[in-house]
Amino acid sequence: MKPYFLLFAILLMGCHEKKNFHFNEDDLLLIPKPEQVVLNNGFFEFTAETKFIANDSLHPAIKLITDKFHRASGWDFSKNTVTDSDVKFNFVQLIVDENLPKEGYSFSSDSDKILISASDYRGFVYGLQTLRQLLPKEIESQKITTIDWVIPSVKINDAPQYEWRGLMLDVARHFFPKEYILKTIDRMAMLKINTFHFHLLDNEGWRIEIKKYPKLTEVGAWRVGQFDQHWNVRVTNHPNEKGTYGGFFTQEDIKEIVAYAAKYGITVVPEIEMPAHVMSAIAAYPELSCHKRPIAVPSGGVWPITDIYCAGQEETFSFLEDVLTEVIDLFPSKYVHIGGDEATHTEWKKCPKCKARMKTENLKNEHELQSYFIKRINTFLKSKNKQLIGWDEIIDGGLADDAVVMVWRGNNIVKKATEKGNRVILTSQGYIDQYQGLPDNEPLAIGGYLPVSRIYNEAFSEKELSIEERSRILGVQANLWAEYVPNEKHSEYMLFPRLLAMSEVFWKPEKERNWTDFAQRLQKSLARLEIMDINYAKSIYQTTGKVFDNGNNSVKISLQSETPNADIRYVLNQSDFSNAIPYTDTLRINETTQIQAAVFFDNKPHTAVYSNTITFHKAMGKPTSYNPTYHKSYSGQGNKTLTNIVRGTKDFHDKQWLAWLVDNATINIDLETPQDISKVVVGAMENQGSGIYFPTEIRLFTSEDGKKYTPKGKIERPYSVNGFAILHDFALEFPTEKTRFIKIEIKNLGSPPKGGDAWLFIDEILVF
Repeated sequence: MKPYFLLFAILLMGCHEKKNFHFNEDDLLLIPKPEQVVLNNGFFEFTAETKFIANDSLHPAIKLITDKFHRASGWDFSKNTVTDSDVKFNFVQLIVDENLPKEGYSFSSDSDKILISASDYRGFVYGLQTLRQLLPKEIESQKITTIDWVIPSVKINDAPQYEWRGLMLDVARHFFPKEYILKTIDRMAMLKINTFHFHLLDNEGWRIEIKKYPKLTEVGAWRVGQFDQHWNVRVTNHPNEKGTYGGFFTQEDIKEIVAYAAKYGITVVPEIEMPAHVMSAIAAYPELSCHKRPIAVPSGGVWPITDIYCAGQEETFSFLEDVLTEVIDLFPSKYVHIGGDEATHTEWKKCPKCKARMKTENLKNEHELQSYFIKRINTFLKSKNKQLIGWDEIIDGGLADDAVVMVWRGNNIVKKATEKGNRVILTSQGYIDQYQGLPDNEPLAIGGYLPVSRIYNEAFSEKELSIEERSRILGVQANLWAEYVPNEKHSEYMLFPRLLAMSEVFWKPEKERNWTDFAQRLQKSLARLEIMDINYAKSIYQTTGKVFDNGNNSVKISLQSETPNADIRYVLNQSDFSNAIPYTDTLRINETTQIQAAVFFDNKPHTAVYSNTITFHKAMGKPTSYNPTYHKSYSGQGNKTLTNIVRGTKDFHDKQWLAWLVDNATINIDLETPQDISKVVVGAMENQGSGIYFPTEIRLFTSEDGKKYTPKGKIERPYSVNGFAILHDFALEFPTEKTRFIKIEIKNLGSPPKGGDAWLFIDEILVF
């Protein structure tokens, strides 16, 4: 009996060791989600003997995934990567299929093999990046991990909707080293983003070595820090003060970055700004300006931008052609971005050489002079077989026929940009330097509000574009401007997880997107970002609230989170969450109430607490009139906005603000019956970076009959420099009196010292 027992034991052991893995749809954490995915029974398991089969030209693409295997498993696949093999199982093969669309691929896996087909190099890269995402997240580990390297049996057909799927990184406002750029390129590739827009210079820094003009980096790459000051209130530096903050990329650095990106199928497009955003160049070579005066590289924001290249002198164009020649030699991209935005023509209007140029070229105004400038650069680029891209201001004064317009001021620009056949790249809804959570719970940002859900559900919608306009879209892009992004970890925080949402928006047609499905994949994908040591934002776990005017002297509050099936709990008029109430439905509030809420994990608040105080007052819902009427661009909820008790946020696009441009505002409120009052509060916003300023004076009047008004007080507030977005309630108090009519006169700053026109923003008039 012993031999039989031994045989049984051996068989039992063999059964025990045989692996079996089961996958379901929820295990397919693919972002962007492929066009077609079929999950089959079974799996493929990698071993140290797995072979990779492809022609020599595709070996660099294979190495992208085998290098990750080497770090995470210790397996060295270099000898296993071959051009041909007669193996029947345990292999990955790349097959050229000319019938597949550009950048498209097919992917199939079963227990024996993985087959990836494509018609071009990028298609194979994307197929391998899909393999990367199908593998356990530990493939991103930097140390050897003991794990089963299996993927499900699947059949995938996939291709992108847009040709250009870009990320712009501003390295001028704050410098990021080469190593971070390389990491960013790897992360872009995982998400099938194919264009890296390299914003290499701006007023605050020149970041690329130009051998013919060494002072561009000796002087232009460095500035005085002023880190203790807000970006927009940093003072002008003296030209002789030595800059110590900065950095630049050598030409060897650039070559390494471009070559590294090429392995991932990513094109690096340089941006060399002109004629504005070039104070760093003028600091190095003052003779490039109209005024020729020495200036310093600024430490922070500059507006308006008047120190620009002189368009009237030939020396400017000789300089730019020299610079572009060196740049073109470094970047094989067919495109060169030349900026072209936000040029204030103050110096051109005064400059004798610019005036002479306008006369010689029969140019009517400075806008046409700028068009001349851009077209001349375009002619030079064409001579080098390059195509010009510029921000959408390049359409002002006339547009070169073959220039590509990068739209940043809204889709309303698309019609004008495409009417002569020019192609466009949409970026206006991709500004990921904006807040992604409630501003009070986030690091300082430039403003705005662009959470993951808004990106996924609203960004780059083509619904308002005509068929012809849609046909001219080259692609879409996310922009990370770095005024408020001082280091690599902060950059990661702004990029992730929003870049995951962007990638799916770039890849999939609008009608095929499903937020619920994406949000579930996103939440599970965050563990991969953890292993990649990405400092991603946790803002998707925050609770936000929406307050609705319900009429009948009440409001409704809804609470939500971007996290699927979030456990939201709240408390009223207290801060102790030990007895927090689970949120199940919209709340109705009919008296002054403070609500606090949070997403709970393990019976504890997981992130920052949402807090809002709903203040009921005597003007709630009362008739209100305005003289002059508010600006059509910021009309809130109409006339009732300032008495609906719904307060505005620092996101001035939240439709709870009324605004006036330059004008003063007079606001009249009818309480409908005489009431005892002793205090009136005016809610206002200041965000000087966006041109919004606090009122300089507020006057209050009351009346019993609506005809004869009595002054009750005033507040004066002189202009002062402020770099932050601030909400403030201006209170006017007086002895209690019975009155029916209230008039408030609010004075707009009008013309800020830094130039431009001032906005006045008001969200509520509270009466007590």
